[in-house]
Amino acid sequence: MSVDLLAAKTKKIDPSGDGLSPSYVGFIVGAGRTARETCSDRAGQLVAAALGREVGDFFEDDVSTPEKSPSPRRTETPRRKAPPLPDQLMDQPELARFLRKSMSWIDGEIQKSKEEGRIWPGLFYVGKSRRFDPAAVLEGQRRQRASA
Repeated sequence: MSVDLLAAKTKKIDPSGDGLSPSYVGFIVGAGRTARETCSDRAGQLVAAALGREVGDFFEDDVSTPEKSPSPRRTETPRRKAPPLPDQLMDQPELARFLRKSMSWIDGEIQKSKEEGRIWPGLFYVGKSRRFDPAAVLEGQRRQRASA
């Protein structure tokens, strides 16, 4: 039986009418690199019922199986933690690495600020060289996004 056919059968027997998507069925029954060792109780019951067999014929009960799906929902995706702010001022290459931007992007932002008659947040001149306060740069970026 094909994955698509099995998915269609789960939709027919599911009381809610949702069934399982072909990709989820493929994860459960497949053996490739995306195959899963576990699935939800509901998915196991739907697959077994669609094949006219008992759940125990295909799946074993694992006491350590989490109640929630091992795949996080989009709304539960953890946010990437920002790197800690350094205690000292940065030079332009360090700031570029920290912000994950190019040095030319920083130059462009400084030039835009200069044309608007303001100083780019967090920019300091030490002699002829530029130094940046990363906390002030990030705060300036947050304000700019909020006003846009």
